[in-house]
Amino acid sequence: MSASKRRAAWIPYAGLLVLFWGVWGAFSSLPTSRYGYPDPMVYVIWSVTMLIPAYFSLRGKKIDRRPIAAVYGLLIGLTGAGGQLVLFKALTIGPAYIIFPIVALSPAITVLMAFAALRERLTALSWIGVSLALVAIVLFSVSSGDSQETSGTYLWLSILVCIAWGVQAYFMRKAAVVGVNDATTFGWMTVSGLLLIPVALIMMGGLPLSFPWQAPALTAITQLLNAVGALFLVMAMSRGKATIVAPITNALAPVLTIVLSLIVFRTLPTGFQVAGIVLALVGSSLMVYSTEKSGEEPAAQLPGAAPADRREAAS
Repeated sequence: MSASKRRAAWIPYAGLLVLFWGVWGAFSSLPTSRYGYPDPMVYVIWSVTMLIPAYFSLRGKKIDRRPIAAVYGLLIGLTGAGGQLVLFKALTIGPAYIIFPIVALSPAITVLMAFAALRERLTALSWIGVSLALVAIVLFSVSSGDSQETSGTYLWLSILVCIAWGVQAYFMRKAAVVGVNDATTFGWMTVSGLLLIPVALIMMGGLPLSFPWQAPALTAITQLLNAVGALFLVMAMSRGKATIVAPITNALAPVLTIVLSLIVFRTLPTGFQVAGIVLALVGSSLMVYSTEKSGEEPAAQLPGAAPADRREAAS
């Protein structure tokens, strides 16, 4: 393979990632909105579908059996899976075109934690990104076409997901520093997702069996898009530079979700919401670029540790 082809090898996988996650984001709430399917059950099916990318990610790879790998793996997995559980609830009451731009701001949590705990020096781009994120949150909070109670609920849930995945990404970086490989981390993320299934079942009061077969089938299809997208991210990150792959996937997947949501569900955001969406995506991309740029030197960098992966693979 020529050098130019090797440099471009990540592009098809990044494109598939954007397609799969963008479509997943737009249609992930359909089982609940159409059939009243419980959002904890959506989580259960998602956690099972994660076994598919886990199989391909772990095949032929060496598992890190050190206790520190297990500790970081569980921290990464539980914050990611917990974020998914909250996300599915948020999507049942709020629009995806608002929720996903807020969730995409998770790099702000990561860079602020690194600044506070690791004393990392933040670049000008990082500070600009954080500032834009704060402005975006304010714009979202003061504008909504929904009732104030509903709006407040899904906004706070979205912020909780943002925090969870920002913390997850922070621990991903810590794991990479001590040399935990991405296959091990992805495996623990999958295990953690399965560990929270009992929590989801308790939230529902048992396993719901009274729904038509279309509800779990539609859920499985949409969540499979999410899970396979995580696999494409790992493949893209292993073939391309994080400073290029991470900002592109972090910005374009939410953009596709927003466009599809607006077209399919025929809703129009307010002027404040449009401004918030734009600022959120720009700010997130700046923070991702700055973070990945500063982390290019360490050889132990986690291939799947882009914000999109933090969103999703932990997803």
